[in-house]
Amino acid sequence: MARDYAARCPRSPGRNAWMVAALIILAAQGVVAQKVRVEEELEAYPTESVDLRCEFVDGGSLTKLTQVSWIWEPVDGQRDNIAVYHPTYGQSFPNVAFKDRVIFLQNNLRIPSIRIKDLRMSDAGRYTCEYATYPSGNEQGTTTLIMLAKPKNSAKAVTVQAGSKSVMVAHCEAADGKPAATIKWLASVGGNHSTSSTNGPDGTVTVRSEYRLVPTAEDNGREVTCLVDQKTQDRPWTEVLKLSVEYPPTVTIDGYDHNWYVGRSDAVLFCHATANPEPTTITWTTASGSLPDTVVVEQNKLTVRKVDDAVNTTFTCEVKNKHGASRKTLTTFVIEEKREPVQEQQTGALVGGVFGTIIFIGIIIGIVFLVRKYQQDTEGPPKHKPPPPVKAGSSTEMMLDEEATDALNGGAPPVLNKDGSDGHHGNDSSNHGPSSGNIPRGESFVSTPMYV
Repeated sequence: MARDYAARCPRSPGRNAWMVAALIILAAQGVVAQKVRVEEELEAYPTESVDLRCEFVDGGSLTKLTQVSWIWEPVDGQRDNIAVYHPTYGQSFPNVAFKDRVIFLQNNLRIPSIRIKDLRMSDAGRYTCEYATYPSGNEQGTTTLIMLAKPKNSAKAVTVQAGSKSVMVAHCEAADGKPAATIKWLASVGGNHSTSSTNGPDGTVTVRSEYRLVPTAEDNGREVTCLVDQKTQDRPWTEVLKLSVEYPPTVTIDGYDHNWYVGRSDAVLFCHATANPEPTTITWTTASGSLPDTVVVEQNKLTVRKVDDAVNTTFTCEVKNKHGASRKTLTTFVIEEKREPVQEQQTGALVGGVFGTIIFIGIIIGIVFLVRKYQQDTEGPPKHKPPPPVKAGSSTEMMLDEEATDALNGGAPPVLNKDGSDGHHGNDSSNHGPSSGNIPRGESFVSTPMYV
């Protein structure tokens, strides 16, 4: 079918000419690409050096090389000569920005490789090794130089005050990096983050990220972690930050044991406060205002040297820091006599006795259960099948009656009288019970035992 189609649609001479021209152009481009050999892409860091290699490969042709130039293109449309080599006139470095930083590695027109020292971020761009030749004209190859920069990483927690609005509590920054870094956060607190970036004049990028949340007193001291990932780093850079949330004091009083009896000495109360920053003042007062004479205060500790009716009152502890004041009250009751506390050993013995009794009862119940189960298993239904009932007056009934009699005689044979009889008298009702023929259904088939 394909042959028939080709026969019906012969190629036109014009079409063939276009195909030949396209092949010639492609071949020419391949030859050009092969004549000037360069590296396609290089990466380097500031303050380092880089070698830009170039070699003219003509494959044995008679192309005449006139001179070679290195042209720098920092951006599209801008071309600056930075190094020129002529076999007669020598080397030239016309660009002031590269003066004293560029050298030819050898005086060879066919291998005009150069070295750029003390690199700067602004040196990034395309570098073209361009030959002036005869008779084919200019030949060239281009290398792209990519400048890399390790970012300067930093992270810091921001001190904030507890409140009801979302605020920044930590920030992380990767400054002057190329390419731009990526910042992530790991946190156990509920929050979110936002990231922004700024481009520098030398091509570097500064990335900044802020972590925000609605701060509470419980968030103080919790941790968040900043992770910075960038191409020039072997592994992500991390920094663990502890949040700093300031809040007014929270106050508690302890030490009261409900046993302040008259005459007791050194009864103590403690005022505890959690706050950020630390409390600046702690003040003890009573419901009447001033403290009794028997009371001594040392920072957060209140000591009653001798308990009397004067301390039968309400104590107030007030704590202040720069964010406010909080207070807590406690009412103490003075009793006439000392309350003897329950001995811990007696309490322990009592608890142990109760548990021992419970365990003993459980063991008894378990034994009883096992014994009853064993009895039920051994007293099961008979393992033999009982004989079927026998009709009254039958021969079988008589045989059973005789067997029963033998059983009552201990299994011995029947005793015979002098006349040869077995001791049964046909109609002697005084020695026998009712006839087997007259035994009602349901009564025993065992005959009346014989007395010898």
